[in-house]
Order: sequence, then C-alpha cells, then structure tokens
Amino acid sequence: MSNIGEVLETARRARGMTQGDLADMVGVQQATLSRWEKGLREPDEVDVQRLADALGVTPRLLLRGDRMRGGIAAAAHMRRRATAKVSIWRQLEAQLNMLRLHTSTLAEEVSLTAERAVPTLDPIERDPSEIAGMVRLQWQMPLGPVASVTSWMESAGILIVEHDFGPAARVDGLSQWAGDHAVVLLNSATSPDRKRLTLAHELGHLVMHAQHPTDDMEGDANEFAAEFLVPAHEIRSMLRGRLTLSRFVELKRYWGVSIAALVMRAHSLGAISDAEKTSLFKQISARGWRINEPANDEIPVERPRLARHIADSMVAGGLSEGELAIAVGFSDAKHNDAFAPSVVTPRPTHAVRHLGIVR
Repeated sequence: MSNIGEVLETARRARGMTQGDLADMVGVQQATLSRWEKGLREPDEVDVQRLADALGVTPRLLLRGDRMRGGIAAAAHMRRRATAKVSIWRQLEAQLNMLRLHTSTLAEEVSLTAERAVPTLDPIERDPSEIAGMVRLQWQMPLGPVASVTSWMESAGILIVEHDFGPAARVDGLSQWAGDHAVVLLNSATSPDRKRLTLAHELGHLVMHAQHPTDDMEGDANEFAAEFLVPAHEIRSMLRGRLTLSRFVELKRYWGVSIAALVMRAHSLGAISDAEKTSLFKQISARGWRINEPANDEIPVERPRLARHIADSMVAGGLSEGELAIAVGFSDAKHNDAFAPSVVTPRPTHAVRHLGIVR
C-alpha cells in the first residue's frame, strides 16, 4: 500500500464511508479508488484535492503518511467489551489514527512541552501494580483518590479527545502514541466513574505497551488502573469487617470508582472470597446496577481541556479559525472537531498551565 493509500483508507473509514460513497463524491469509479488505496495507482494532483475536500482534510495531510512513525494504520489499544461490533471499533480505530496524524501535523507547527513526562516501563520486569505506583510517585501525586485523572494525564501532555461513540459502540476508549505525543479517544457517553477507569486503563497501555507488548495487555492495563486509582496500601484498612453493597457505595463516593470495580478490587486484595464476590454481583444485577449504579451524579464530570487550550493559544497568536484548521490538517474550521478553539479564550487550568506553545 502506498503512503497516500494508507492514509486515504484510514480517513475514509474514520468518516464512516464505503469505497463507493467516496468514489461517488470524487467522481471516479470504485475500482479506481480501490487501486489508489491498494497502492496500485497514484491519484494526480487534481484527484488528491478532490479526495481531500470530500474527507475534510488538506492534501498535505493525505500525502504525509510516511511521516508517521509506526505507520498511520497502527493498531490501537482499546477498552472494549467482547460484544463490540467489528465495524464500529474499526471505524473508531481509524478515527484514533486520524487523530494521531492531526496531532503529528500540529507538532510540526508548534513546540509542545508538558509539565511532566509519560514514562515507558517494562511490564515484564515489574508487575503492573508496581508500575502504577511508580507513575504516581514520579508524578508526585498526593495520597488518596485521584481528584482528576484527566488533569493529571493532560499535564503529562496526553491529548484526550472525547465524543459520543453511539449507543451500539460498546467501546469506552482507545489510545496510541503519535510520535512523542500520546493521544486518547474517549467515549463521552459513559458515566463519570467509568471514564476515570477507562483513562487510567489507557494510561496503563501508554506506559507499559508502547515498547513492551505482552500476552495479556488488557489484564496488565486493568491491574495498572486498579492500583493507580485505588492504591492497595491505602484501601486495605477500608476493607475490614462485613462488606455490603452499602459500604461499596460509600467507597465509590470516596474513590470515584464504580461499585463493580471496587468489588473486584476487594476480591483481588483478598478482602472478600469468591463466594462473596459472586453474591455481591448477583445483588448488583438484581438491583439493575450493572446498567446504572447509584451515586453516579456525585462523581465530578471531568472535561478534557488540553486540545482546546492549544487551539486558543494558536488563535491568540494571530491565526484565524480557518488557518488553525489548515495548520492541523483539516480542510476548514467546520471539519476541525479535534482542535476547535473556545468562543472566549479561558485562562489555562492547572492541568495545562505548563504547556509551552512556541510557533
């Protein structure tokens, strides 16, 4: 597959288009588009412009697939349920890869420096729980619950973009590296506690699996997320005595983690037996809590701000919204759904205050 073919197919999938859809919009035969995607033929300059217009990107972005380390169509780390439809998660994976490409394009326009770094650690040399503790220590995180997982990740330069994946998605989040910058695509339709767990899970992938894939990467990320959000040495004293669902609701309010996740955490730490875990999950199902847990409205909603802060800074530096869109590889402002500026530029939050942007 040629460089443009790889980007072309990824951009088409990200937009939810078939080859026939895009071929009709560009005014060519589907067979011609198929050859372009397979690298059997190259579109000329006029065709590249038409393709870019149809996909809402710039011709320059379509032609720069060779600049992406690891290739544009890299497999994403994905937190999805087993029943997720292949067609849906493949489209989401394509959207993540386009986000990587737009982020890589942005990095050529501005210099991004973060307050802290995302370490890459080998899960074969250390277990995921130990690695989670090392990240908390390196980031100098305080004891107790993580006030905002989003803010801590963004302070390390991780770009988080969220949108509604749709009711049938059954995918919570995806992540990958875009050169030296990590990106996460997050499902905005999930509950606040589930978003926090998904972000911690994806952070685990970014820390452990960028250079060191393992046979059980999902298990690694789950273990990392549990320790990152609910450190064992801090919760053990809270897991004494009889652990009822009422007690787990109290723990949810404190830790900002779902009741189901806390039951699993208690079991993994030996605070409840297999039989007690089974009984608790039967009670959770009987009360309808697998779909909607109590106390969800008591968990603060976290909003990603880094992408918007970058956009605001570029607009404040003199770019129009259209010029900003083109700078990050979109054809115009209406297609710029990743780096759209605020109507009114806000003051940087703690999470992004130390991000340096140099044109």
